[in-house]
Amino acid sequence: QAQLVESGGGLVQPGGSLRLSCAASGSIFSINAMGWYRQAPGKQRELVATITKGGSTNYADSVKGRFTVSRDNAKNTVYLQMNSLKPEDTAVYYCNADIRIPLTGRSYDYWGQGTQVTVSS
Repeated sequence: QAQLVESGGGLVQPGGSLRLSCAASGSIFSINAMGWYRQAPGKQRELVATITKGGSTNYADSVKGRFTVSRDNAKNTVYLQMNSLKPEDTAVYYCNADIRIPLTGRSYDYWGQGTQVTVSS
């Protein structure tokens, strides 16, 4: 089994910055796409940003130009640098990864436990 562990959430003022990290560990053969999703109270979970193993990225329109997703393949870690944060960015942020495990050779979708990001003055 593999697992994802997130860190870096917290309380920040509007206009501030935060950096989220998500490390994958356990039984891992390879990791394909990794990314971040978020869920605000009363809303559905939505895509924030994704990044392929080769480094191609995709962003939600609402975060383009403010958020940057990156990954360190040697560390099995994905990052989300969030700048110019707005109150509407307040949500629980979840890490996601498509991980191929050695036992079956198949890929499975894994989720982190979530980390709270609150943007408020």
